[in-house]
Amino acid sequence: MPADHEPSFKPGGGRGPLLIYTGDGKGKTTAALGEALRAVGRGLRVCVLQFLKGRQTGEILAAPRLAPDLTLVSLGRPGRMNLKAPAPADLARVQGGWELARRTIASGDYDLVVLDEINPVLDAGLIPLEEALAAFQARPPGMTLILTGRRAPAGLMAAAQGVTEMHPVRHYFQAGLRARRGIEW
Repeated sequence: MPADHEPSFKPGGGRGPLLIYTGDGKGKTTAALGEALRAVGRGLRVCVLQFLKGRQTGEILAAPRLAPDLTLVSLGRPGRMNLKAPAPADLARVQGGWELARRTIASGDYDLVVLDEINPVLDAGLIPLEEALAAFQARPPGMTLILTGRRAPAGLMAAAQGVTEMHPVRHYFQAGLRARRGIEW
């Protein structure tokens, strides 16, 4: 293969970037899962931890087909969590998920770690931003970290090497169409 077609990321190489997908538009998780699929296709090890999702989604059903290269763990519960006043059980889920995320990042077992829907958790102060930034900065060489969700805190975006903000222009939900199985979930 010509040198200009070789992948620029090689496992065990330099530190991968910290990337953020945020904003009010659709596609943050989808973009991160696309990166995960691409990484698995190139032989990289990927872990996706979903902080606020507990519903059985298409990605949860598909993940076992890509194991052991892809690990996907749902840390949420069905329904919406009140981030401003979380129930004790929800707060315990977030804290347990954060401990798992810290161990996963520190382990060096993965080339790509996706923390799906962590941005609103950080924005709400349920995980101290300084603590999270320290864990993200201490990631092992070669690891890329992707964080998704609305309301990424300014301090988090300042620390990232890449930030993509999704902006809605038009969405079929505005016309009254509902989320479709296999497309949105």
